[in-house]
Amino acid sequence: MSYSPEKNSNPNQFQKPERSRSRQLSLPESFFREEALKHVIFKMQLQSLSSTTSPSPSSPLSESDLSFPIDPPLHDSTSLLSDELLLIVLSKLPLAQYVHNSLVCKRWLYLHGRLVQSLKILDWGFLDSGRVVDRFLNLTDVDLVRACIRSPRNSGILVTRKTLTVHIDSLFTPNGFIEEGDVLRPSVIDQGLKLLGEWYPNLRRLVAIGASENGLQSIAEDCQTLQELELHCCGDMALKGISGCRNLQIVKLIGCVDGFYSSVISDIGLTILAQGCTRLVKLELSGCEGSYDGIKAIGQCCQMLEELTLCDHRMDGGWLAALSYCGNLKTLRLRSCKIIDSSPGPDEHLGSCPTIEELHLQQCLLRDKHGVKALFLVCEAVRDVVFQDCWGLADDVFSIAAICRRVKLISFEGCSLLTTGGLESVVLSWKELQRLRVVSCNNVKDSEVTPALASLFSILKELKWRPDSKSLLISSLAGTGVGRKGGRFFKRLKP
Repeated sequence: MSYSPEKNSNPNQFQKPERSRSRQLSLPESFFREEALKHVIFKMQLQSLSSTTSPSPSSPLSESDLSFPIDPPLHDSTSLLSDELLLIVLSKLPLAQYVHNSLVCKRWLYLHGRLVQSLKILDWGFLDSGRVVDRFLNLTDVDLVRACIRSPRNSGILVTRKTLTVHIDSLFTPNGFIEEGDVLRPSVIDQGLKLLGEWYPNLRRLVAIGASENGLQSIAEDCQTLQELELHCCGDMALKGISGCRNLQIVKLIGCVDGFYSSVISDIGLTILAQGCTRLVKLELSGCEGSYDGIKAIGQCCQMLEELTLCDHRMDGGWLAALSYCGNLKTLRLRSCKIIDSSPGPDEHLGSCPTIEELHLQQCLLRDKHGVKALFLVCEAVRDVVFQDCWGLADDVFSIAAICRRVKLISFEGCSLLTTGGLESVVLSWKELQRLRVVSCNNVKDSEVTPALASLFSILKELKWRPDSKSLLISSLAGTGVGRKGGRFFKRLKP
């Protein structure tokens, strides 16, 4: 069977051969085509060089042999600078760029470690293996809490309670998010603190959890310049170790955190702390027990104490009367306290602290009138009073604040039970009032402002009046026409 091509039906018709139309390459196409060819030639030359033997010194490669169609590497100008000069340059950059700069080269990574002074260690092996001192030479602020808690690092569940943040799994036990075995043994933590004290004798701030007396004692011996200490889950006897920290000025003790851990700090621990750290300026007690005796010991021994913060305290009744022994106390903060003082005692036995200038109440339950009255009697000479997200601050409770006659600043935020009348009855009695702030107090209405209160507004040095979100929205949209009837804006289209 043979094959013959088809003949033209019209032999007289001349058929022109088809000519392929060649399109001229555009500039980008010619560039990439040429670059691809250069890349292939470059690969071939590299293979030929690798397959041949290394040239002898007598016959070096010519310049043409080494010429490849690629750009030569750029010269590193920073190599001409000494480490000291480059450190000065890098230190002028924002802190947010430190991590990115450390990825440039190994030299910059090393210099970045010399610039970093504050570090949160997440892996205990990073400290125990000694890699931390090889990477960071000049640390003055170290946080060990996350490294001392065994938690699933790959878990997407992150729980935060006050100052503690940990990763947890989906299994919840009645004992809480952190069980006793999840925290490293005190002996292991003490060994890490000992290494930390030997490597960083200029340490200024330390945050630790579950440490015992031996570990804290090694820190006190090696780090004479330690000024700030934050201890989680520590008991009374552990505080013996910090008695050697003579330069401590700021101490924060977290004894019990609901759902995470529980430890007891009582009058014994507070007395040990007061006798060992006499230069305290700021003290914060979170989840700590105690009573009149513990606060009295702090007031008598720590005569430089200026700020005292109690967070979710478990104090026995009558502790407020001990504030009269704090002769230099200027600021008193109460946070997340379910009760101010369960049994303050007679008013004549409370005494007062005339040096207190600021009183801050944040997320506290203020339904107990006796405790609130005792607090204002002790802080009778206060200048600034701040209420933030406090429950139970009704008009009858706030009326007790009229005891304080020298108030110059009063601030309310998130106090939904307070009304305009209750606010006016107290602030008009304060003749020295200069600043007033009312934010997110829904029962305080603009329409209920009386002429007497309006005249007070006119003479204040500072007035921040945003009682509810509705009034804030209306004032911000004033003149725009938004908020009126929709018929004005959405009219039907007539055919």
